[in-house]
Amino acid sequence: MAQRHLDPTDPMAGPAPTGDALAGYLRAQATEFLRALRLHRETGSGANGAEGSVDAARALRRSARRISASLHTFQSLLDTDWCEGMRPELAWVSGTLAMEHAYTARLERLLSALHRLSGSTALPGPPAGAAAGARADGAAGKHADSAAGSRAAGAAPVPQRAAPRDAGLRTPPTSAPERGNLTVGAAKAGALLDRQLTLARTRAHSTALQALGSSRFHAIADKVAVLASEVPLTRSAATTDLRPLAAAAKDRLKDAVTALPLVTAGHPYNAAALIHGLSPDTVPHPQDAPWHQVRLLLRLHRYAREAVRGEPDGTSVVDLRLLSAGQALNRHRDASEAAAAAAQAARTPRIAPATAYALGVLHADQRHEVEAARFAFQQAWQKEAEAVSTR
Repeated sequence: MAQRHLDPTDPMAGPAPTGDALAGYLRAQATEFLRALRLHRETGSGANGAEGSVDAARALRRSARRISASLHTFQSLLDTDWCEGMRPELAWVSGTLAMEHAYTARLERLLSALHRLSGSTALPGPPAGAAAGARADGAAGKHADSAAGSRAAGAAPVPQRAAPRDAGLRTPPTSAPERGNLTVGAAKAGALLDRQLTLARTRAHSTALQALGSSRFHAIADKVAVLASEVPLTRSAATTDLRPLAAAAKDRLKDAVTALPLVTAGHPYNAAALIHGLSPDTVPHPQDAPWHQVRLLLRLHRYAREAVRGEPDGTSVVDLRLLSAGQALNRHRDASEAAAAAAQAARTPRIAPATAYALGVLHADQRHEVEAARFAFQQAWQKEAEAVSTR
């Protein structure tokens, strides 16, 4: 008979954790929140303020997510009114601080994809005369100077474009028409995306600064400071096992994954992510919503495991299966949002046909990335299911 060993990553093994473990986890996350807030204030005006401020904002988001997730999963062990008041406020903090980073990463992703798809040796940039033509691609060009000025205010720099001015003339003669049109279109598409997403990033940066200085945020910080020393547990929390509540979070994740088309996702190059690609509807892609929901539920499951194990930072024991699944869903989210940004740019009035074509190719490329991320998640989740069945 084969000998069974306890899985070191299984939070259900060992003594039963109770409300005291949850209180310790919440206090640790609240302390991390306050530490990140202090770091943000100290580095915001320093010589290396931009990099330090980005790291501090990331730490603020990380601790805010974990506190909010714990309040959701273990709400029955905490004061109900306090939880109902804190959860949306923490979600507001995390979402507001995430926007600037999201726009920066989206622009870098799209410019890198244009560089790859055009076959150039550098990120695509506007060739000679492209700047004037790009201005006709959208009214957003008038904001380019103010958007560039945001870099001095702490925004992350945009990847520099270094394509040669005659990039369209250096392609082999045998494929000059196709490659030339795509290269020029990619350059103009890159300029258009640069203007639009840099402007959005600048606005997100200003919104984040205003939020951090608002009375609403100060009220949240005060509540988190109280949480660092006093957790509002119920009377029965001290003797209540956390594991059934964590198991319920895992069950919700499993139910959501069951509803996904994993059979289709398990076939590479199935092109399911391209369905409705030509729809005139401007709302987010409808087939992506269930995957986004699974991503959120997977995060709740991961944070519940941390609380049960008493790991404030989640780095003591890492379940590689969950890590791979989470990374795949993060790529799915990023590719989905990048495809939406390309589609939105393609709707800009009076853009050149080459620009529209490049944006269409870019949109299709990102939808293929969505499909690849679904396949990666299916493979990771299949390993998770096999591991559970063999325990």
